[in-house]
Amino acid sequence: MKSIFFVGKGGVGKSTLSATAAWQLSRAGHRVFAISFDPAHNLGDIFGLSLSDAKATVDANLDLAEADLDRAAERYIQKNVDILNQMYSYTKAFNLDLYFKVLRYSPGVEEYAALTVLEEVFRTETDYDYVVFDTPPTALTLRILALPNIAVTWIDRLRRIRREILRKRYTIHNLSGKYIEGGVQLPYKEEDDEVIRQLSRLFKQYVDLYARLRGGDNSIAVVFNPDFLSRRESERIITGLNDLKLPLRAAFDNKFTREMSAAADEVENSLFGAERSIPVVRVPFNGSGKEDTYRMDFDITAALTGQETHTWTDQA
Repeated sequence: MKSIFFVGKGGVGKSTLSATAAWQLSRAGHRVFAISFDPAHNLGDIFGLSLSDAKATVDANLDLAEADLDRAAERYIQKNVDILNQMYSYTKAFNLDLYFKVLRYSPGVEEYAALTVLEEVFRTETDYDYVVFDTPPTALTLRILALPNIAVTWIDRLRRIRREILRKRYTIHNLSGKYIEGGVQLPYKEEDDEVIRQLSRLFKQYVDLYARLRGGDNSIAVVFNPDFLSRRESERIITGLNDLKLPLRAAFDNKFTREMSAAADEVENSLFGAERSIPVVRVPFNGSGKEDTYRMDFDITAALTGQETHTWTDQA
């Protein structure tokens, strides 16, 4: 399964190009799943559908969905409450429900909720040839894409701390012998410790996800318009992707008209220089405003798949 992320400033046309790419790939015979992480609901509006986290079928080769990040956050928090309640059921010292009720509003929860949805898509939707991601505005997108690597670093540190706890337990056990009657014997071996098992499971999960995002089957396309604000936002995106070592495969200068040629030249040269290592595609402005704007004549997929450019007029 291959994946494509369309990233960029709000309003540049990420949703339109995501929808167009998904439709064109499906018309070329590929099984495609397009999912939006953008709370603006544009992907559904473009197809004239009200999307949710349950799949909606457009045709035999194309399914759509919209990630419900609020619901995902609730599931993420509840799952962690359940795990901790299970691990620490021997003590009544913690009122975990009380603490976790406020976590829904804590910084980072939305990003981790989105990350769990992203990981689930890669793990479960393997029947598709392509998954197309319509992303939220730049800052949230970059935080989501950065989280797998950050999570790996933190989990590795937590595992080392937990191993130190287990070693100290083992020392105390050897000194004190058996625990008092009626007490709870805490594990001191890694293979018996549920915390280590959970941390190791998460570590592998995020290592695999980060490898997937960096791999050859993943493509990230930056979408921008030929204007100053769009250029500055795209600069931040490109810098962020370079820092994360994630693959920028193509750039789309969207809503282009001939009158904008000079501005487009300036923006493109500023972002990518004269010698460009990735394809920079100028997508003509479509001012029709129709719901079926995804039925674009212009081929979006060629720059992302390495295939020859197609004409889609006869297939619309």
